Amino acid sequence: MTEKDIKDAYGSGREDAYEVVVAGGGAAGLSAALVLGRARRRTLVVDAGEPRNAPAAHVQGFLSRDGVPPAELLAAGREEIARYGVELVRDRAVRAERDARGEFDVTLAGGRTVHARHLVVATGLRDELPPVAGLAGRFGRDVLHCPYCHGWEVRDQAFGVLATTPMSVHQALMVTQWSKDVTLFLHEVAEELLSEGDLRRLAAAGVHVVPGEVAAVVVEEDRLTGVRLADGTVHTREALFVAPRAVPNTGLLEQLGAELDQTPFGAYPVVDERGLTSVPGLWAAGNASGFAEQVINAASRGYRAGAAINGELLFTDLDSAVAAAGPARDVTRSPAQV
Repeated sequence: MTEKDIKDAYGSGREDAYEVVVAGGGAAGLSAALVLGRARRRTLVVDAGEPRNAPAAHVQGFLSRDGVPPAELLAAGREEIARYGVELVRDRAVRAERDARGEFDVTLAGGRTVHARHLVVATGLRDELPPVAGLAGRFGRDVLHCPYCHGWEVRDQAFGVLATTPMSVHQALMVTQWSKDVTLFLHEVAEELLSEGDLRRLAAAGVHVVPGEVAAVVVEEDRLTGVRLADGTVHTREALFVAPRAVPNTGLLEQLGAELDQTPFGAYPVVDERGLTSVPGLWAAGNASGFAEQVINAASRGYRAGAAINGELLFTDLDSAVAAAGPARDVTRSPAQV
């Protein structure tokens, strides 16, 4: 839509009216906004500036951007969307409601309310770490959660894995691809909960299993050097893998009545292959739509949602124009068509 079309559609040319509002300025949100901006859609990105990967020094596994600092990647994305007229505001979307037309009024923490024909929720998730002394301060450095994100950087070091559920066995087995010196600290998992199959696999992979609660990580000269158990025993380790509790930021989706699916990793919206939720015009991308979306996956999901939204807007407007034109008229064919 042109600027005139926007004014006609909303009656008074409201400055707060957009074709698309994107809540979240991470990889998913910026990618969606980039596609929409290039499609000449009036788009607003609302970014609270709290990316999930902020503690990490680098983004890994992103083709052509492997090793780039997260802040640098996002800064480049913000520059790119600005080239196409996409607006970005540093704020947080705290409330969303649907109006009689099925469009969205989005209230920001700063008090502003903006209107959108379509709303993209790309608000990600937050990681809640186990309450072990010293753990949070090392997260993203030598306390890690994903071997694909960080395994290469700590390869061949002495690994620990902090078990918080029986699924931690899977994590311990996975990290043996990057180190053959792996210790599984059972922490909150009773040894009897491990199946015979688990124990056989751990033994085959050479994983040492240590029962008992972990009290703290040991840090010396700004690096992790060990894990201390509640009984005072210290095990020398150089990197510790954990499984944070994922808490999806689904507040906007819940307010709008989107259907959620309970998974072992939290409640996520039910979406189709494009990212459309059960609510027409409401989309989810990145970690707001699933636990396992790495940065490159999140960017891909945002791109797909942006392209789908453009198509939805285009054909909605064309169908409205056809309806307004009334019954079809006879088309006079040129002589060449006769």
